[in-house]
Amino acid sequence: MDFGELCNEFECISSPLVESTARQLARDILELREGNRALGVFSVSVTYKDPIRSFTGREKYKRRLWATGALENPSVTVQEMVMLSTSVLSIKWTVRGRPKSVVGGVGGELILRVTSKFTLNQISGQVIEHEEFWDLSASSASAQAFFWTSRALFATIESVKDLTDSAKNFSGKISNKKENLEMYPDPSGDPTKFFQRDDGFQQDAYQIALLLAVLYLVVQFLRTTL
Repeated sequence: MDFGELCNEFECISSPLVESTARQLARDILELREGNRALGVFSVSVTYKDPIRSFTGREKYKRRLWATGALENPSVTVQEMVMLSTSVLSIKWTVRGRPKSVVGGVGGELILRVTSKFTLNQISGQVIEHEEFWDLSASSASAQAFFWTSRALFATIESVKDLTDSAKNFSGKISNKKENLEMYPDPSGDPTKFFQRDDGFQQDAYQIALLLAVLYLVVQFLRTTL
């Protein structure tokens, strides 16, 4: 079903903003959009969950999709888009493609049926919760094995990125705190005395960021060799 047919059959029982979000989500899914997807349809603190990975924050939707990295010329079709209630949207879609791995490709095309459930804010129309359910019954055993292995590796890499981002944010907060402390004198003591900050916290943050970067490189190496 193409986007036009999908939209013609879709009946929204919620607000106009929810309807607009539903149509945009369907378009992004059909086109496998990554960095250029419409982030505005997600709330800043949206939560995502699938059988392997979970995260919070819409900025993570900018990252590369598993399908575009693991499959040769993946294609998507949408079977159904329906409102389960005034605030819950369900989109059923299928992604197909041959695994890029030589071993995984032995079993032929991978067929993944996905049910995406979105919980939306009826006032803003934004997605506040996103959960995915997977069905691999149409794929061969080797294709299924490839999926779970590559998807687990993908989730591990993304988790390392999450930790790296958290370390960077923590380091940034420490730096801002240093600037603030150096700007103002101690109000309870000598007015010529300025707050002093222990650099240990920032050094720890840098060490953590370095460790995570090394882990990320190791995982990337394993990914290219498997």
